[in-house]
Amino acid sequence: MNQIETATKQAILNALNDLIDVVAKLRSPEEGCPWDLAQTQQTLIPYIVEEAYEVTAAIRSHNQEDIVEELGDLLLQVVLQSQIASESRDFTLEEVAQSITNKLIRRHPHVFGEVQVQDAAEVRHNWEQIKAQEKGYNSQQVEKLSQKLNQYAETFPALLASQKISEKAANLGFEWSQAQGVWDKFEEELGEFKQSIMTDDVSHQQSELGDLLFTLVNIARWYGLDCSEALHGTNQRFVQRLSVMENLANDSLENYSLEDLETLWQQAKQQLANQ
Repeated sequence: MNQIETATKQAILNALNDLIDVVAKLRSPEEGCPWDLAQTQQTLIPYIVEEAYEVTAAIRSHNQEDIVEELGDLLLQVVLQSQIASESRDFTLEEVAQSITNKLIRRHPHVFGEVQVQDAAEVRHNWEQIKAQEKGYNSQQVEKLSQKLNQYAETFPALLASQKISEKAANLGFEWSQAQGVWDKFEEELGEFKQSIMTDDVSHQQSELGDLLFTLVNIARWYGLDCSEALHGTNQRFVQRLSVMENLANDSLENYSLEDLETLWQQAKQQLANQ
């Protein structure tokens, strides 16, 4: 490591130490902030989720200043959680950092050990094997598919969980032999959903809607499409068109008829297409 790299690393460590000191003062019973002192690991959960989504939005925007700011907000949540845990002697920020460092070294034996790999696919395969061993499975044991997928179902937002469940199941052979199979399944689920709408059973309607959406996720996977990105784009386009409609309108949109709104929608769509 040369002098410039050493100086950069020291500057990073100094900045992290400053953040740690600021958070510790905010949590100080004598001179801290009442809001920060009132927080627990549980009350901060919504902020962790919120900050993660804001980081994602900043990255999508390609605005580097926004990315820096939002990553800082997310880093604050890591430091704050660790500070709260250290006060009750559960764990420290040092343990958090050491834990992920050890995991990265352990799961990259081709970098930190003597293992040889040919490509990224083999790296992924080794990663999954090491991960299974960490959970107590040996080379002769196979973790049940349901155990692998249940974590996705319980952890991630529903759409992302569906994507991951679909991909993992397909990788393990739970898959249609041809794309037509998933299209046939879509038609089947669409028909069942339509039938459910004719009933008064909301629970059944929800179930059939879920089946239909999950099939759409599988269709997207077959064609290499990302459902979350696709829906994100649609949401953005809808809001953009609505904004243009409001600019084109001479009155509040709620005072327009459906026919007039459709006309404004088409005008907005055309205007954005010409940009």
